[in-house]
Parts: sequence; structure tokens; C-alpha cells
Amino acid sequence: MPKPKHSMLPVLVVLFLFSYGLMTLLIVEQGSTIQSQRALIHDLLSDTHELAAMKGKVLRDQALSRQAQAKNDTEAAPNQTPSTQAPLNQAPAANAPSAQAGSAKTRNHNSKALPPAPAKPASDLVDVRRNLLSI
Repeated sequence: MPKPKHSMLPVLVVLFLFSYGLMTLLIVEQGSTIQSQRALIHDLLSDTHELAAMKGKVLRDQALSRQAQAKNDTEAAPNQTPSTQAPLNQAPAANAPSAQAGSAKTRNHNSKALPPAPAKPASDLVDVRRNLLSI
């Protein structure tokens, strides 16, 4: 009596084709996702350039308005000497006292003579290129 052959070959072929179909679908979906991300990055980049241009324009307008204000102030009070007027590029006055106090400390600290550092002996000098770093 011959044994019936229960071949798994047709089932394996169907599963093989099904898995390749799913993999192809996955690749197509990933490609469309990558394309949409690329488009989003280009949109964000153009928005960034536009925002930087707008900020630059605002800063230029503010600088021009400050220059006009300074010009109007100098024309309104021509009898003032230039030394009494604050220049535009000077740091705020709130920082000035702390900077002066710091420079006074530095002068006092620098007025003390520090002894020179002793020279290193030749035995302490090591060729750094030959050091092995191990953990």
C-alpha cells in the first residue's frame, strides 16, 4: 500500500509569496514616508530662512530707529558736550560698577609678586605619545 504524500511545498510557496508581498508593501510605505519627511524638511528649511530674513529686517529697522533717535537727541541739545552723551555701543551702566570693582581686585591681586614656579626635572617629563590608556 503506497503512502500518500503530504507535500508542504504548495503551502510554503503561498507563504513565501505572501511574505514577499508584505515586504514589498512595507518598502513602498517607507518610501512614501521618506518622501513626505523630505518635503517637510524642505518646508521647515524655507520657513527658517524666511524667519531669519524677518529677524534681520527687524534688527536693521531697530538700528536705524536708534540712529535716528540719537541724531534727533544730538540735534535737540546741541550745547551738550559729546563726553556727557552715552555712546550707542557702550555696555549698560548696570554692568559698569561691577566691572570697575573687578578691575580693582585684579590690580590688587596683580600687585603681589608671585614666586616663579620651579622647573620640572627631566625624569618627570614623559613622552605622551608612548602612554598607553587602559581601562
